[in-house]
Amino acid sequence: MTTNLVPISTLFIGLNGLIAFVLSYLAASERVKARVWHGESKADVAMQPDPLVNPSPWVQTIERLTQQQLQKSEIDAGALQRTVRAHGNFAEYVPHGLLMIIALELMQAPTWLLWLLGSSLTIARIAHAYGLITKYGPSISRATGFFLTWFVYIIGSAACLYFGFTGMG
Repeated sequence: MTTNLVPISTLFIGLNGLIAFVLSYLAASERVKARVWHGESKADVAMQPDPLVNPSPWVQTIERLTQQQLQKSEIDAGALQRTVRAHGNFAEYVPHGLLMIIALELMQAPTWLLWLLGSSLTIARIAHAYGLITKYGPSISRATGFFLTWFVYIIGSAACLYFGFTGMG
């Protein structure tokens, strides 16, 4: 019989994987809407050729499908930058947070600690992404997100140090 070694970590990896997918989808959708294929603004890609000037059949097909999906919705000039940063911030902070949770679970840290760190990290990154995508500048959601993420990093790091040192002796 196989024992599940890290079920709590696995759950939070799955949840955060879905959040990463949603943030990636939102950033890709904004890219298509804004017609900025790299970078975060038209200025970022001013020297690049426009792939829609002489599109290949493949590009024409993708363009037709995406425009049907988007139905020429209004472009928010800052939305692309905000969604790209929300996805980027998620990708910057979540892997290390999940790694701490996995390590602690393997070290048989208390279950309550794993749930506290996993829940806090997941809520933090949802709140941060929401605050970043929906509003330029400071917001309660962004602040909640980064303070909760710092909480996870501080408590998770301290717990890893504790369990690491006690596990060596």
